[in-house]
Amino acid sequence: MIGSNLLLTLVQTDAQVILPSYFVPVFFAFMVAGLLGCLIAAVLGFGRARVFGGHARWFAFAAVCLILYHVQLLIMGFAALRANAAIAFPLITLLNLFIFLAAVCFILGFFKMKVATPETPVSNPD
Repeated sequence: MIGSNLLLTLVQTDAQVILPSYFVPVFFAFMVAGLLGCLIAAVLGFGRARVFGGHARWFAFAAVCLILYHVQLLIMGFAALRANAAIAFPLITLLNLFIFLAAVCFILGFFKMKVATPETPVSNPD
């Protein structure tokens, strides 16, 4: 069943994909929001690394890796628009490299965390 469906899908060469009109603005809005969010996380992570220790620095490195992923994805998109295969194909092969590096940095950050301390009770001023 699955094989016949796959074969029928491969035979259809004239299939057209019609993107909705809101696809491009939503895509770029998410790209910009992700880029800004990772930039804020990196700045806060490096700024607070002295106070919270080495694990915060690893989380900041992970945020930098995600920034590089967003930049790489934008460069790949512009290369694909210009039909420059000399740039687009190497970028496609390394597409998830920065996601992998971010995951490694997150894992190292979690390993470097200290033992959780109980929260201090908040005193009521009344």
